[in-house]
Amino acid sequence: MDLPSTSSQSSSASASSQPVRPALQTIAVVGLGTMGSGIAEVLARASREVIGIDVSEAAARRATAALAAATARSVVREQLTEQEREAVLARFRTFSELGAAADADLVIEVVPESYELKQRIFRELDAIVRPTAILATGTNALSVTRMAAESQRPERVVGLHFFNPVTAMKLVEVVSSVLTAPPAVEAVTTLARELGKEPVAVGDRPGFVADGLLFGYLNQAAAMYEAKYASREDIDAAMKLGCGLPMGPLALLDLIGVDTARTVLEAMYTSSGDRLHAPAPILGHLAEAGLTGQKSGRGFYTYEAPGSQVVVRDLQTPPDGELVRASRPVNSVGVAGSGTMASGIAQVFAQAGFPVVLAARSQEKADAAKAAIGKSLARAVDRGRLTAEAAAATVGRITAAGSLDAFADVDLAVEAVAEELEVKQELFRALDKACKPGAVLATTTSSLPVIAIARATSRPEDVIGMHFFNPAPAMKLVEVVRTVLTADDVHATVRGICGQVRKHAVDCGDRAGFIVNALLFPYLNNAIKMVEQHYAGIDDIDAAMKLGGGYPMGPFELLDVVGLDVSLAIEQVLHKEFRDPGLAPSPLLEHLVAAGCLGRKTGRGFREYAPRR
Repeated sequence: MDLPSTSSQSSSASASSQPVRPALQTIAVVGLGTMGSGIAEVLARASREVIGIDVSEAAARRATAALAAATARSVVREQLTEQEREAVLARFRTFSELGAAADADLVIEVVPESYELKQRIFRELDAIVRPTAILATGTNALSVTRMAAESQRPERVVGLHFFNPVTAMKLVEVVSSVLTAPPAVEAVTTLARELGKEPVAVGDRPGFVADGLLFGYLNQAAAMYEAKYASREDIDAAMKLGCGLPMGPLALLDLIGVDTARTVLEAMYTSSGDRLHAPAPILGHLAEAGLTGQKSGRGFYTYEAPGSQVVVRDLQTPPDGELVRASRPVNSVGVAGSGTMASGIAQVFAQAGFPVVLAARSQEKADAAKAAIGKSLARAVDRGRLTAEAAAATVGRITAAGSLDAFADVDLAVEAVAEELEVKQELFRALDKACKPGAVLATTTSSLPVIAIARATSRPEDVIGMHFFNPAPAMKLVEVVRTVLTADDVHATVRGICGQVRKHAVDCGDRAGFIVNALLFPYLNNAIKMVEQHYAGIDDIDAAMKLGGGYPMGPFELLDVVGLDVSLAIEQVLHKEFRDPGLAPSPLLEHLVAAGCLGRKTGRGFREYAPRR
C-alpha cells in the first residue's frame, strides 16, 4: 500500500540535514463543531497544516475564535510564546467547500451521526483527494465498515474516535474494519502518538470500547431516573462519591447531548439486541422535545443558557437543606461485626463524637477490631491528618464487647457482618431481643433485600438500610435504603445521622444493587463480555475507560480489587431480581471464581499479583 513517504527527500544525507516531514502533514477536518474545533486545535499545535471545512461560515468563525482564545490563554500561562502562537494560528485555515481537501494526506470527518451525511461526504471526497490520502471517520456509533464499503478506497478508510474535550482527553480509539489495510492503521496510530494521545486499537462495532461500556451505564441511569427510583441529584452524587467518577451519569448525558446518546444507543441495540442498550424512553421524549442537554439549555437539568454549563434551579431541584422531620434521638451507637467494614464504621461514629459499642462473636475478636481502629488512627496521626489527642479520644469512645447484650442501651445499631441473608437475619433476630424499644436497626447490606432482613424482627418499621462504602472512614457516600415498612422518623433519623458523621446520604428504594451497584456491576460484566468475545484485551479496555471515561480505575483493575467472588454474587442478585438476560453473569467470571482466582486477595484474578509481604 503506497502511503505518503516519511520524508520529502529521497537522499538519506539530505534527510538527515532537514527536519523529517511527518507522514500525515496536511490534514483536513470536515465539521467544525466542538469536536472538529478541538481536533483542529490539537493538530495545529502539533505543527500540522490544518484545513478546516464547514458549510457554516459561522461555525468556521467560531472555530477560528476558539483557537485564538485557547492559544492566547497558553501565552498567558507561558505554555507558548507569542511567536509560537502566531505560527499555530497560521497553520489553521478554514473553507466552506470539500474541494479544499484536495491536497490533504488525511481527512477526518466529524459531522453529525448520520449515515446519509457521512456517506455523501465520503463519496465526494473519493473524487477530490489524492489516491494516497487516508479517510477517517470520527463516528462513535456508526459502522466504519459500512462507510468504507461505499468508498472507492475502502482499504484506506479508518475510524479515528477522539474524546471530548479533545485537548484534554488522551484516548483515541483507532478503528479498523475488515477492509482496512494495516499501513493506514499504522499511519493514524503514529499520528495519534505524535499528538500526545494514547491510541487503542479496536474492531468495528457500535460504541467501540469506551462508549460501548459507557453508554450502557448511562442508559441504565436514565432508566433508573425515569422509574423514579432515585432523584437525579442522588443518582449523580452516588456515582461520583461511590465510584470516584468526575461526573454523574445524568449530568454527563446532558454534556454529551441526549439526542447523541440516543443515536449511539440505537446503533448499539441494533447490533447487540441487548435490552440494556435499548434506549430508555425518557431519552427519546427529551430529544423529541428539544431538551437535548447543555447545548439547548435544558435536559435532565436546567442550565443558565444554551451552551452554558451552569445549572440553575428548576421545579425538580431539592429544597435547600434537609426537610425538618421528626426523628429519634441518637446518643450512642452499636456496631456489630469485627471485619474491616465494621471497624471502619465504628471509627466513623467515634470520630464524630458518638460513644460506640463494637460487638463481635467473642471478646477476643472485638478487642482485635478495636486494636485495628487504633492502628488506623495512628497511621492518620503519622501522616499529619489527625492529632494524637484526637486519635486517643476516638479510641476512648469505643467499647469492645463479646456479646450483643452490650447493645441494651444504644439508640442506633448497625450490623456489618457477612453478606449472607441467613447470617444477617439471625443477627437481626438477636438485635430485636437485645436492643431497647425505639432503637433504630440498620443493615449495611450492599445487595440483599432489606425487607427480608427487617421481617426477621418483630419491629420491621425500625429497620433501614445504611450502606457505607469501603473504606468507610474515607468514602463520603451512604445509601439510605428504606423499605415499604420503614417508619418516617427512622428514615429522618438516619438521614440526620449521616450529616452528623459528615457523610453524603442518598435515598434509595429497597431493590437489588440500590444505586451504585445496580449501575456499576452491569458495566463491569459488559467489560468481561468484551474480553470473552475477543473484541479487546483487558489492558486496552482498562486504558480506554481511564483515559476516555475519566474512571479512576479500569474495570478489570476494579474487579480484582473488589474480588471476583463478591462481583459474581452481586451480578447473580441483580440477574435474579431483574430477570434481564443482559445481566446474566459472564461465564468467564464464573469460571475464574470456580478456579479460585478471586483477584488481589488470592494473587490472581484477571491479572496476577506478587505475594503480599
